[in-house]
Amino acid sequence: MKKRNLLIAALLLVALLLGAYRMANRPPKADLPMEDRVAMILEKGGCLSCHTACPELPLYAKLPGAEQMIRCDVDSGYRAYNIAPLYEALTKGEMPRPVDVAKVEKVALDKRMPFAKYYLVHWGSQMTDAKRDIIADWAMAYRTAFYNDGLEGERAGEPVRPIVPIKGVDARKAALGFALYHDTRLSVDNTVSCATCHGLTNGGVDNHQFSDGVEGRLGGVNAPTVFNAVYNFVQFWDGRAATLAEQAAGPPLNPMEMASTSFDEIVAKLEKDRPFAKAFCEVYPEGLNQQTITDAIEQFEMTLTTPNSAFDKWLRGDDEALTAEELRGYELFKRYDCATCHVGPNLGGESYELMGLRRHYFAEREMALTEEDNGRFKQTGEERDRHRFKTPGLRNVELTWPYYHDGTRETLEEAVRDMGCYQSGVALTEEEIHSITAFLHTLTGEYKGSKLVNEGSHLHEHHAHDHAY
Repeated sequence: MKKRNLLIAALLLVALLLGAYRMANRPPKADLPMEDRVAMILEKGGCLSCHTACPELPLYAKLPGAEQMIRCDVDSGYRAYNIAPLYEALTKGEMPRPVDVAKVEKVALDKRMPFAKYYLVHWGSQMTDAKRDIIADWAMAYRTAFYNDGLEGERAGEPVRPIVPIKGVDARKAALGFALYHDTRLSVDNTVSCATCHGLTNGGVDNHQFSDGVEGRLGGVNAPTVFNAVYNFVQFWDGRAATLAEQAAGPPLNPMEMASTSFDEIVAKLEKDRPFAKAFCEVYPEGLNQQTITDAIEQFEMTLTTPNSAFDKWLRGDDEALTAEELRGYELFKRYDCATCHVGPNLGGESYELMGLRRHYFAEREMALTEEDNGRFKQTGEERDRHRFKTPGLRNVELTWPYYHDGTRETLEEAVRDMGCYQSGVALTEEEIHSITAFLHTLTGEYKGSKLVNEGSHLHEHHAHDHAY
């Protein structure tokens, strides 16, 4: 009898605990706005306890041995991702960043957060199926509302998007910008133009590890492609330019690039070209100056988009546009979290990310650290930003070797392998690398109606073959 009573009591206790667990993990009410529901899930899930700069630690953090473990989780969480901007956008009714949506969606779909050691203490924090579905529905609704790219059905919810040509470009200004982009008079000795390092026949780059400036001066960072740069949220690896016009103002005065002493010096040279100066003033009545020169270059660079890649065609509903292997590569690209940073129409350029998230890239690179390796830290001075860079876009990536900010990877296969290791924490198989690389090849689009090519690609293929053996 006594044993029976104990069994009944134990069963009642289990029932009470299960009931309490279910109550604690009830999803937010369906009549709440979608943004509020997601914000509540993040808050109750403990996301703000690890993924913000100044988290409030629980009282039990003061227990012997607990604080060190909790501090380690907090440091690791904030190093990986700062959730504060997303939470603020949700609570203020503002539009969140595409990259934040992608990151939270992937974590929810995988149910990888919070850690078991957290939700076993905080019962209401576990990612249940119901909470996952709320976040997935929110991500789909967000992309449908945010992007004006005409995707339909399930593909409307993809984290990566097709290229949509930029509207509102002034054709006359862009024509002047084209001329200035190729004009060596922007450099002190009339030898270097924008196109020298960002050649339109070379995928928008020069395919050098570091670019040659005037008098053979060598820069310290790999030149990113100019194609589709209009989609980047900032320009340069360290984000020091907010717009394409600001970016265009940098190289002419950089002593390692064009080395002009001022835009007045540049203007004086251009004004001596009377036909050009006359044509320029017809479009810009205020005349030649830094603002008008860089605005014209910006207008031209806004035209450097490459739509209609094979992948774009698949996104728009053409099931025959990709092979089975290329589709498998895309699925692997998403499975291994690549599409939580490489999002949007440029598959990147939407955020700053840490180089070496899962494994210390710079400790294993076997190269001395440089100032450029500091990344965003150069601009902010905040330790969290050290080795954090603007995520590069992956459009036309098969044409833009060598890879990374330091130009240390010659082939796409090398870059994919190392991204798996250093960013995703996985050892990709050769088959997986081959499939992901096949997918990346589908991102090459069209420029002026023809598929973009790199005229030096045959030389690279020969070099890459030698490099592989």
